[in-house]
Amino acid sequence: MEALRRLASEKPVVIFSKSNCCISHSIQMLISSFGANPMVYNLDEHPQGRQIENALLALGCSPTVPAIFIGKLFVGGANEVMSLNVQGKLKPLLINSKAIWM
Repeated sequence: MEALRRLASEKPVVIFSKSNCCISHSIQMLISSFGANPMVYNLDEHPQGRQIENALLALGCSPTVPAIFIGKLFVGGANEVMSLNVQGKLKPLLINSKAIWM
């Protein structure tokens, strides 16, 4: 759990993914389209990937990827990020976390 917390706090936007997950890639592209530069950790390539995935499961992530942290806070998975975007709340969240500037 400590590795998860440390990695999730390194950048304003952190995405835990797997290299072959097209949904994770789509979320990364969505967030990048606002001008943010998310830090992406592919759990299938990370040395602590299995432990991080277990920590994500403990947080309630099912499926475990994508798992998105914005401003050091767990936002959720793809559905939650897409809902924030449709509601017009994703961009303000990115601004407040200093992931983008306006």
